[in-house]
Amino acid sequence: MNRFDAAGEATVHRTPVLIVGGSLVGLSTSLFLGRHGVPHTLVERHTGTSIHPRGRGNNVRTMELFRGAGVAQPIEEAASVLARNNGILQTPSLVGDVGEWLFKEIDPGGGVARFSPAGWCLCSQNDLEPVLLERAAELGGDLRFGTELMSFEQDAEGVTAQVKSRATGEHTTIRADYLVAADGPRSPVREQLGIGQNGPGDLFHNVSITFVSRGLVDVVGDRHFIVCYLTNPEADGALLPVDNRERWVFHAPWHPEHGETLEEFTDERCAEHIRRAVGVPDLDVEITGRAPWHAAERIAERYAHGRVFLVGDAAHEMPPTGAFGSNTGIQDAHNLAWKLAAVLGDWAGPRLLASYDAERRPVAEATSARASARSVEHSHPGYTPGPGAGGPKGKKGGILNEVLGYRYPQGAVLGTDRTQPVVSDGLRLTGEPGSRAPHMWLNRAGTRISSLDLYERSLVLLSSEDGAGGWHTAATGVGRESAVPLDAYRIGEGPDAELAPENDMDWAEAHGVTTDGAVLVRPDGFVAWRSEGASADPGAALRQALTAILGRD
Repeated sequence: MNRFDAAGEATVHRTPVLIVGGSLVGLSTSLFLGRHGVPHTLVERHTGTSIHPRGRGNNVRTMELFRGAGVAQPIEEAASVLARNNGILQTPSLVGDVGEWLFKEIDPGGGVARFSPAGWCLCSQNDLEPVLLERAAELGGDLRFGTELMSFEQDAEGVTAQVKSRATGEHTTIRADYLVAADGPRSPVREQLGIGQNGPGDLFHNVSITFVSRGLVDVVGDRHFIVCYLTNPEADGALLPVDNRERWVFHAPWHPEHGETLEEFTDERCAEHIRRAVGVPDLDVEITGRAPWHAAERIAERYAHGRVFLVGDAAHEMPPTGAFGSNTGIQDAHNLAWKLAAVLGDWAGPRLLASYDAERRPVAEATSARASARSVEHSHPGYTPGPGAGGPKGKKGGILNEVLGYRYPQGAVLGTDRTQPVVSDGLRLTGEPGSRAPHMWLNRAGTRISSLDLYERSLVLLSSEDGAGGWHTAATGVGRESAVPLDAYRIGEGPDAELAPENDMDWAEAHGVTTDGAVLVRPDGFVAWRSEGASADPGAALRQALTAILGRD
């Protein structure tokens, strides 16, 4: 039942943002909104975070975002048990020295350090979510687990939702300015909005089996893989370490399209399948759990309807190979959070929110196609691709382009080339509008920082220390008169510079401008606009850019 006030009226809980779903992407949304100081309420029907080890691959871009949000270190600590795991092995058996490494190192030669201050991190969802939950709560998030969304309706001014406590049955009315749906691939919110999906649909099905085996570590030996694809045609599957000692996960093919049921995956069948796949008939195997999952490629036809936005699996589904799905969802949340903060803070117009769909949906379309191709390249157990899937001859390729090199040809950006693909063939982070701003090491008041550390809660204008272009003075004035959070930094070696580049690096060249130019970077680290050289009226140029980017009338 609803709570009532002294006058007998049902009380209404008011919040700027209501998040539906408290898994990985929902908690990330809460974290990012909290970093912006946006009050919000999250409801999640389950009573706690994930207990199943899954979704372990956090890519470089995601770790950049967690670094900016101040949680990279506790995440790395939670992930320490898998810190030495690298590479993907494909083999018919773990007995003997057979098979091939699809790749042996995530970052061979440490090449990612040229592009980012962060690295890859293997942290399973059941270890990652508690870190996000704790920090989101510290930032003031109203996180209500064991609470289910029953219904919602929206009008021109906001969204009214009915939620229910699963423990007490009590109903509560929540009135929010905006609703963010992070409620998974079968999203009831998306269904109610009537938003359809595009794409091939279901690709294959697996059963994720957790088990304990104390003898398997001796069979694995020094092959500290992220995942091992076992290709015995009579017992194929994917083996993943959980603690590198005795806890493991095995993904077994499941074929419901042939009438196979989950009930057929008994403990005895699962244990025997694992023994045959590994190649050790008497291996000790104790089954501790099983959960079905479905690999699919689907993208929502639109990511927003009125004041409701879709993030994560509610917006897109893609195969798990490459861990693209969870990372894309976290990056959805980061993109949306600063825009909600800007609109709610009255320093951007509502039109800014339309850029969420314009920017993120094309990224998901490109990324999901790459994830499906990756499944072909890795011959993922249970997946029988159609003709031509995976590209020419199923060629194996890297994924750094998709991870760091995607761009927004249109959206809250100016000066982009809209004919360019969302993901290009080469990784070029050269300060082009619509791309993630380049990483370079800087000295700020005696502290070494990455240029990416400058971007999170405000727009940032970079210019040269000599002030020849007049950009720093213009930005200071524009920020003061417009109430837009705009930080301006001069880069150089002289006394007026706030930032000094390491190793004589030319910041202007790295960002594609001259020393008289300037670069405007959004709170999410993407270049919004740049002036390659001086302007006759830098203040007017900057005002015009901000008006267009932020949807200010």
